Amino acid sequence: MARSLRRRRGRARPRTIALIGIDGSGKTTQAHRLAEALTAAGHPAAYHRNAGGRRRLGRLAHRLGRPDAQRLVGRNGLLAVESALRWLAIALALLSCLVTGRTAVMDRYSACQYASIRAHGGQRWERLARAGYRVFPAPRITILLTVDPVEAYRRIERRGTDHETMRWLTAAATAYRTLPEYADFVVVDANGPPDEVSRRIRAHLAEWLPDDQPPSTAGSSGGTGPPSGRAGDGGPLPAQARP
Repeated sequence: MARSLRRRRGRARPRTIALIGIDGSGKTTQAHRLAEALTAAGHPAAYHRNAGGRRRLGRLAHRLGRPDAQRLVGRNGLLAVESALRWLAIALALLSCLVTGRTAVMDRYSACQYASIRAHGGQRWERLARAGYRVFPAPRITILLTVDPVEAYRRIERRGTDHETMRWLTAAATAYRTLPEYADFVVVDANGPPDEVSRRIRAHLAEWLPDDQPPSTAGSSGGTGPPSGRAGDGGPLPAQARP
């Protein structure tokens, strides 16, 4: 009886699954697909995009005649705004799924903020962010989509809505690998086409997704944006970072 109970608990529907990674890794496409796949498999799920508001701040900077968001509010100001807005987005997403009972498929989570801060050399801000984000439960599964910075750069340039430098993409990729949580991440190679990446993700979620379920075609235009073709979050820093 106890063994059977433990087995049922082990197969319980995950409350939260987070997809993280550098810009151009395909987080948004794969998060949309995963939410749809879980729902189709009988595990109602909802997609949540936990943006830090950097893109909107960058647009405001341009309207005010500044080249980027960091020139508008400074590095510390930008990291503070991003940390606060992402915290609020995650809180609202968790509350929504608590009310609806759906699995929260998170497009970005707290680790994205830690990596962004770390890549900018803001160790003091990372300590503050961790103190604030500590109230959030760790996802049942955190999937780190890894992609060669050269491939990420190609994808970003192809979508044509924003820009990243190779220097920043490399720094962000390194930041994820150096996070203390890295050992707990499910690392998925995201260098291939979206369908291939979806299959790799599904292989780690076979407990909830049947093998014969085809991958969703949502957002299949290159693996770097949502079905609507909208680009990922961010307003530019000098390196225009948006992990």
